[in-house]
Amino acid sequence: MIEIDVRKRLDEAQELQVSLHIESGSFTAISGPSGSGKTTLLRILAGLEGCEGTIRVDGETWRDTTTFVPPQRREIGFVFQDYALFENMSVEKNLLFAADDRPLAEELLEMTGLAALRHRRPATLSGGQKQRVALCRALMRRPKLLLLDEPLSALDPAMRRKLQEEIARLHERFATTTLLVSHDPAEIYRLATRVVLFEAGRVVREASPQEAFLRTAGSRKFTFSAEIVDIVEADAAYVAVVAIGHQLVEVVLDSFEAATLSPGDRVRVGAKAFAPVIG
Repeated sequence: MIEIDVRKRLDEAQELQVSLHIESGSFTAISGPSGSGKTTLLRILAGLEGCEGTIRVDGETWRDTTTFVPPQRREIGFVFQDYALFENMSVEKNLLFAADDRPLAEELLEMTGLAALRHRRPATLSGGQKQRVALCRALMRRPKLLLLDEPLSALDPAMRRKLQEEIARLHERFATTTLLVSHDPAEIYRLATRVVLFEAGRVVREASPQEAFLRTAGSRKFTFSAEIVDIVEADAAYVAVVAIGHQLVEVVLDSFEAATLSPGDRVRVGAKAFAPVIG
């Protein structure tokens, strides 16, 4: 069990105040607006930022009023957006630098398809390959807690999906308690069993991904969060071009909607009833 009860000033207007209990071996996602304290919480758990309060992991106190366990003594793995690999080392040496455990390094290289690239340096790898190396390196210390800070955000959708499958497989193999910061509901749905929603430094909801993101409740309705990219006049009507994830769709507007909406507006696109066709 991971017990978190921490406080930290984020800026003049916001303070991070988080109280959470996370089951050992679980996969928890943290989501919410930018600046709401998600990455700050991960850095606090890693010991990279100070705070007030307590952190206990499997009965061991990492922080309280009298105790502070430094980052190098915390059993964590941290995967950043920017890989943070050693450019002067090969793939294999990046892993062995974290822990001198060749059997584990070999297993991780095989599981992630990196065995043939073991002697390559990071500069010669693709973004997806670099992120695999970063993930493997984080697991080399057999951490109690794996922290993933939007690790796939810079990758294209196909590569993201492939690495999501690998993260799920590695999580199942090593049973590491995992915290993932992500803005992608589909990613959270595929990977996490629990999602914690942040807003302005506070936890506003804890739920399963289904409860957090699916709003149909069996009513056969659907809605999507979207952004208006453009509004154009077409014959006697108006058409809004909206971005839903990585897809662009066209939605017909009436004159009032066209006059009150503008490109850049965040909207919800939905229908009251439908007969979906998937092809």
